Amino acid sequence: MVTDTPGVGFSGPVTDAGWTTGRIASAFRELMNRLGYERYGVHGNGGGAWIAAEMGRQAPDEVVGVHVNGLITFPSGDPAEFDGLTPAEYERLARLQDFADDKMGFNAIQSTRPQTLAYGLHDSPIGQLAWIVEKFKEWTDAERALPQDAVDLLLANVSLYWFRGTAGSSANLYYEMSHDEAAKAPGPRGTVPTGVMVTSTTDVAIRRFAERDHNVMHWTEVQRGGNFLALEQPVALTEDIKAFFSTLA
Repeated sequence: MVTDTPGVGFSGPVTDAGWTTGRIASAFRELMNRLGYERYGVHGNGGGAWIAAEMGRQAPDEVVGVHVNGLITFPSGDPAEFDGLTPAEYERLARLQDFADDKMGFNAIQSTRPQTLAYGLHDSPIGQLAWIVEKFKEWTDAERALPQDAVDLLLANVSLYWFRGTAGSSANLYYEMSHDEAAKAPGPRGTVPTGVMVTSTTDVAIRRFAERDHNVMHWTEVQRGGNFLALEQPVALTEDIKAFFSTLA
């Protein structure tokens, strides 16, 4: 089953406040319970990775395992964490720093003034297209050719935001999460078995940082691909998800 985050895509715009990571995770758990699933696995990408991990923290008795890609890991501030990092991991740290310095404009405005942005995106299809195309350009593997139907998939993605009117509510997710006091305090380490897939071209996840926060039992690195692995590397992603959950059966 594939779900959309509330306020994004087919879910339509949300009309009330408070859709934090914790609330979304709880809503997805309620959905699975109502559908009759007592035990299930979860996969998430990017922001969905945070939600998937939170579902595991909330209900380790329900969630058999969590698989993620596009995971972001942050140093804790302890200098000892950097001892023995590989050149590839230092490259990922540099990539994370570059992202923070030069590519966080979307996050800054959506975390502080999402409604102001929403008026422009709702009013202009060109604006909505440019807003999303930039992310596809920066977050995909520039050296790997996208599938021939990538343009159609991109236009379908943009059309969902435009016709469903979710520019505002999808932007508001950033505001909710950046103002969520419960999320600012360090949370407990996740205990649910976790699988992580990373790429050498765009990812920033470092295994020891991930293991600090999650019960990582499966780690796969691939050379090519970007943040949108379901589009860029669908076979590799699917096979890795299957391989991870097969170990938990």
